[in-house]
Amino acid sequence: MRRRILSIIFLFIMFFCFLLQCTLFKRLSFGGISPNLLLITTTSIGFMLGEKKGLLSGFVCGLFIDIFFGDVIGLYAMIYMYIGFLNGKFSRIFYPEDIKLPLALITLSDLSYGMICYIVLFLLRGRLNFPYFFFHIILPETVYTIVIGIILYPILLSLYKRLNPNENRSETDFV
Repeated sequence: MRRRILSIIFLFIMFFCFLLQCTLFKRLSFGGISPNLLLITTTSIGFMLGEKKGLLSGFVCGLFIDIFFGDVIGLYAMIYMYIGFLNGKFSRIFYPEDIKLPLALITLSDLSYGMICYIVLFLLRGRLNFPYFFFHIILPETVYTIVIGIILYPILLSLYKRLNPNENRSETDFV
């Protein structure tokens, strides 16, 4: 029962993060770069809840972007699904006390997202100026996403702990 409540609450969080990303953080952009809150949410849900929930959250977050901003329905949904699924692989080593691994996963996910978007949206169209794209778009977005991830991930983690008190693991469970 708590898993369903947690899923519904995370669905509302995904929608709220989408609204924040499209409104408030567009106003707080630096040089046209804004953080990717949906990527933080997808990565966190996949990391905390596993592969299936990560895949589903990635699909929902990607579908939000596809419907409102995408040229083709399904491109961002597919990218986010893979990101959520791959981060779900790390749920076996999820420890709430450790924040280094989730931030590293958010960093790798954002870099991967930027690279895939470059390949699909720019490279295949003959725009070959990768160093410019990397240093002016991918890297600043990754840094901005990590800064916001330092704030957003503990909020998602505290919500997860509050709704799953008996599933929290710690290092003392293995000693």
